[in-house]
This record gives sequence, C-alpha cells and structure tokens, in this order.
Amino acid sequence: MIVIGEKINGFIPKTLAAIESRDENYIKEIAAAQDQNGADFIDICAGVATEIELETMEWLIDLVQGATSKPLCLDSSSPAILLETMKMVSKPGVLNSVSLEEEDGLSKCDVIFPAIAGTGWKVVALTVDTTGIPESSEDKAAAAGKMIDQAASFGIEQDRLFIDLVVTTLATKQDSLQNFTDAIKIVHAKYPEVHFTSGLSNISYGMPFRKSINTQFLALAMQAGMDSAIMDPLSSDMQATLYATNALLGRDEYCMEYLQAYRDGIFGR
Repeated sequence: MIVIGEKINGFIPKTLAAIESRDENYIKEIAAAQDQNGADFIDICAGVATEIELETMEWLIDLVQGATSKPLCLDSSSPAILLETMKMVSKPGVLNSVSLEEEDGLSKCDVIFPAIAGTGWKVVALTVDTTGIPESSEDKAAAAGKMIDQAASFGIEQDRLFIDLVVTTLATKQDSLQNFTDAIKIVHAKYPEVHFTSGLSNISYGMPFRKSINTQFLALAMQAGMDSAIMDPLSSDMQATLYATNALLGRDEYCMEYLQAYRDGIFGR
C-alpha cells in the first residue's frame, strides 16, 4: 500500500489553527510523525482563501521539506496553484488532483498533463467531469479511462496515475462501496498498471462512529485492488487495518510486516 499522509490539511481544524497562527513547530512535528509512521508521500493542502493559498503553500512546503525527505503530494483544486508549487519542491511527488472538470473550455487534465509530461511527477486523477461525480461503476470507469488515455497521449505512464474513483457517501447511497470496488475491477482489467487511491473518510460523512466505516472501507477496497490511500498514518486503527488486511490477503510473507509494525508500536498501543 502506498500511503499518502493527510494530516497537513487546512480543512482539519487543528491544522488550520496552526496555519493561521504560523505554528512552525506543529507543522514540522506532524510532517515528521507521518514520515516515521510509514507515509510514502506527505500531502500538503492549505485549505485557506484563494488569495493567500499560494503564499501559504510556499510556507508549508518549506517547513515540511525541512522536516522530512519524503516526497510531497501537493493538494489544491487550482491547476495554477499546482503548477506554481511544483517549482518549489526539491523532487517530484504527486499532484492532487486533476479531473475532467472544465473551466474556460479546458479541463484540469488539459492543463496539468502537458506540464508533467517528461517528468517524474505523478498525479491523482478524480473521476469527476462537467456533470459532477459519476455514481455507477461503469460511468466511473469510463471517466477514468478518458483520463488514462489522455495521459498516455502525453507519454505519461499508467503507473504515474493514482485513480480516485470518488466514492460516494454511504449515508446517501447504499451501494457506494459496491460501485467503487466494481469500478476498480473494470479499470484494472484494461489498465493493469494504474494505481487506485481514495480519501478514506469520504464514505462516512453523516454517519456516527465513522472510524468503523472507514477502516472497513479500507479493508474491502484493498481486497478489490486499491493499492493506495489518503489516510492518517498516525491512526492506530487505520494502521492495524492496513497491516492486517495485507497479511490476510497473502501479501505479507509469514506476517513479518504485521509483526514488525506491532513491535514498533505503529498499532496496538
């Protein structure tokens, strides 16, 4: 599993408070902690007003790069912000995200794909288009296919794409998980090298005891083929689910990774 650490995100109240107060120590500590708990990429999302987003992202990038050597996942709804912040990092990471949504006749893919062609940058591709979020597995897969094919036209390999099939909220759509996992299988059959990722908490909005739904979603999505997650690597519950699922799926020889993670206190503490 490729873990994208989600904690440096201005939509999280505690992180937003640190951003607003320019609490450098908190940002550095949370970046280092995610690194130490196995995050492969550190997500950075300012979550602030558009007029100060670029300045805030620059401040965050400087701090995080000083606290960890892990590559960054630059997270913004603005393609322009993503293109500017790319210039600020020391090595290629992930851009979060592109989609088929359009502005002035251009989709986010139209803007980002040419810019990362010939580089080592990876990208999260959301199955969202001008009509919104597709709900059926077939429509999700079709949107994913359009972006994968467009990326290929710029020489962007499948394994540089993290497809986010945008799971819908369980509280409003009972078959949200089934549509998500079925879409993974459809896309994977045609594009075997792409990665699949998701923000785990999206499925549980409006539900009580959300961590139960989130952890079960992680396990079931992994079984269906999801090989990445935008998650909290500091959550013992999430880590326990991740390591246990890998072991149960036969991906952890003699359960050595599970046992080592337990000894290291990553979960079970």
